[in-house]
Amino acid sequence: MSDSAERPARRRPDVAALLIAAGLLIVGAVVLWDASRISGGAGYARVGPSTVPNLIGICLLVLAAWTAFEGWRGDFPEREAQNYPPLVWIVGGLAAQMLLLTTAGFSIATGLLFAATAKAFGKGPLWKTIPIGIVISFIVWAVFAKLLQLSLPAGPLERLI
Repeated sequence: MSDSAERPARRRPDVAALLIAAGLLIVGAVVLWDASRISGGAGYARVGPSTVPNLIGICLLVLAAWTAFEGWRGDFPEREAQNYPPLVWIVGGLAAQMLLLTTAGFSIATGLLFAATAKAFGKGPLWKTIPIGIVISFIVWAVFAKLLQLSLPAGPLERLI
């Protein structure tokens, strides 16, 4: 038998995995750099305020190396094609929430996010999910703002209470 029949075809390096590895490397390096700036020694114990951030940074660097190695070998399974419309609905809902949070208030802004996410998952028409989302968000606002005395952005709907 020939050598080509015995060996499986080698795949190309996975560019997406290599980009993820680069992102992990950057985040890990930033965490380690930031942890090195934490003052306050460990004292008599070897555990101090920078121990956990250092551990997280090292873990991120190890994950970056592992991801880069596997991405270079091309061992990641083939991914399905991305379905962009649901992604656009969710990102659009998040953008709408961030833009409307201070003007429209928590209930309306988060209700729109709820409706956009429901639309992304193929659930219900917007005329139905927007009011449902606003009601649920208003209940959440009432629990956090009134019962727990936490500060959430209030809009016209919240000011009625």
